[in-house]
Amino acid sequence: MDILTDSRQVSRLEIVETGRRRRWSEAEKLRIVEESFSAPRLVSATARHHGVAKQLLFSWRKAYREGQLGGCQVDGFVPAQIVPDIQSTTTEPAALAATGTLEIVAANGRRVIVDHNVDVAVLLRIMRGLETLR
Repeated sequence: MDILTDSRQVSRLEIVETGRRRRWSEAEKLRIVEESFSAPRLVSATARHHGVAKQLLFSWRKAYREGQLGGCQVDGFVPAQIVPDIQSTTTEPAALAATGTLEIVAANGRRVIVDHNVDVAVLLRIMRGLETLR
């Protein structure tokens, strides 16, 4: 029997909900993204906690860094902290100041020493790359 010529009547039609696409407000996205940046929480743990796909959270984090989420622009640097001088055996702070170099320590502990005439755009790309390393 052809489907087009079938004259049987449907007596009961049941609609099964397979899930729905959730709508996240900007405030909720911002809160989840900021939670994912807080150490030592991993992105996968934050995504699992909120029931969000990891890739979606990565997309939100990218939008946050580019200033498209929450109306803020992130420059890629952590807040600076001034600490007392610690004498190091590898590089003396006085030697760094005398040569016009700057030492930048990322949140994950990685160090970058740059000259005073460093290209800021290149430095930002390097620091963003170092932030992704664990």
